[in-house]
Amino acid sequence: MPEGPEIRRAADALAAAMVGQPLRMIWFAYAELKSYEKALQGRRIEAITPQGKALLTRFDNGLTLYTHNQLYGVWRVAKAGQRPTTSRVLRVALETAEQAILLYSASDISIWPTERVHEHPFLQRIGPDVLDETLDEVGVAARLVDRRFARRQLGALLLDQTFLAGLGNYLRVEILWQAQLLPTRRPVDLSDTERHALTHALLDLPRRSYQTRGRRGAGHLQDTPFKFRAYEREGRPCPRCKTVLQKSTVASRPFYFCPDCQR
Repeated sequence: MPEGPEIRRAADALAAAMVGQPLRMIWFAYAELKSYEKALQGRRIEAITPQGKALLTRFDNGLTLYTHNQLYGVWRVAKAGQRPTTSRVLRVALETAEQAILLYSASDISIWPTERVHEHPFLQRIGPDVLDETLDEVGVAARLVDRRFARRQLGALLLDQTFLAGLGNYLRVEILWQAQLLPTRRPVDLSDTERHALTHALLDLPRRSYQTRGRRGAGHLQDTPFKFRAYEREGRPCPRCKTVLQKSTVASRPFYFCPDCQR
């Protein structure tokens, strides 16, 4: 499943193709959404934004389309009237005169009044989006000592969207490598220095991944671009101490770590 940085980059691409242009064609696969096709005709998309691993497409008539790709969903940008060759099943098509955005294979799709979309059960359940610019280290540190999270092992906690939304397996691996912590550690047992390092990594790595992963000279973080230091690098030397990196399974997901400098 894509993680927060990939979902935000996808949202950026969808927004660049569609925001501000009148919709010429709207199509939904599900019968319960068909009535909205006419209601959205000629309307404009105001914004396409992620919350955790969900996308919110806000229209200028007070409606918002909620979608979650889950394991198999994927958005595509195409020319108006074109449909890519694929074995995936089309669920949503939104077109302007020039462009189309197409959602394939997703099943978690609904339309809400914009002022009530926060009531969606998934959005009520998740924690702050790790890429939300209003979230700072003070807020993250407070969640680490919150009694809901403080006694949980980090390996499972960092995959729990109720803690911080948008984290996934590769970010979990890289955050714990950067903070020099093993996944069996708990926030309650960390020293002040360790907690500070973890708090910093929880914001730094997702944001650096969003800004720079796969790009050259991207943004203000170009001097420290994101790249994997431990994820899927078992058998290679740790970039920090040169110990051979190892692979294990943590919370039913593959985990990569340095047995020497992660403590």
